[in-house]
Amino acid sequence: MKIVILDGYTENPGDLSWDGFEKLGKLTVYDRTADSMEIVERIGDAQVVYTNKTPITKKTIESCRNLKYIGVLATGYNVVDVKAAKEAGVIVTNIPTYGSDAVSQFAIALLLELCHHIGEHAECVKNGDWTNNPDWCFWNHPLVELAGKTMGIIGFGRIGQGTGRIAQALGMKVLVYDTRKNKSLESATCRYVEMDELLAASDVISLHCPLFPETQGIINRESIAKMKDGVMIINNSRGQLIVEEDLRDALNSGKVAGAAVDVVSTEPIRIDNPLLMANNCIITPHISWASKESRQRLMNIAVDNLKAYINGKPVNVINE
Repeated sequence: MKIVILDGYTENPGDLSWDGFEKLGKLTVYDRTADSMEIVERIGDAQVVYTNKTPITKKTIESCRNLKYIGVLATGYNVVDVKAAKEAGVIVTNIPTYGSDAVSQFAIALLLELCHHIGEHAECVKNGDWTNNPDWCFWNHPLVELAGKTMGIIGFGRIGQGTGRIAQALGMKVLVYDTRKNKSLESATCRYVEMDELLAASDVISLHCPLFPETQGIINRESIAKMKDGVMIINNSRGQLIVEEDLRDALNSGKVAGAAVDVVSTEPIRIDNPLLMANNCIITPHISWASKESRQRLMNIAVDNLKAYINGKPVNVINE
């Protein structure tokens, strides 16, 4: 069995092993794959292909006659034409849970950086600002204590729940909006509310919902107007959840005190992205998921998915 990985570098830049895949077939790994012709050429007569962000279109599926299995090395699978794969009898699997803890941890890291600007203050010390300061301490931004404040979480799957647990450990109250409600998750410091209440009552809003037509642009001029003055916004879910021009304007006007995002609407980020021109906006390069532990977990699950398929009992199938 021939196995092709189209864009393996982000999952494994060299600090992990591909051994699990190599035991299941003849493996070819490409760091990156660019255009559609190159995709078809590289898949060739392989039965199995893996992708993280390289698109696999209907045309690609129809051109690769031997293809039987597409493994998405991520949770989101919008890079694959799932309908075309099903019509062609090609199974598509994903990795649903590998990075939940890492992404929740990173959401809180973004929030803490907004509250304390640790990186900037550490750089100021290296640049001599503390040495030359007349006082025994200094700060460049207001420092924010989270205990007693309210976090609104939009989307309460594994990552949203993990973020909520950490927020509560910091002494925050949590308000949740999700179309699916699991009342067993409610407590004295965590409860479901409608969207308008969440927007109006939250000091911090953290996005953890999938990207669907109904969630695209959920943070926009109208929803921001319903928020508290001085709210902070966190997004390490999907960049398209935010209308970036509207968030830029709210940051520059002071309506939103700060934002921290690990995702943007087009990645890699464009030089003209509106958030690059926004006050107090922290942007990181889509790294929430990328701890070594979560990448190893991703690879382990991907191997287990393929083993299950080989044994005739496929799991994590998204186009059944």
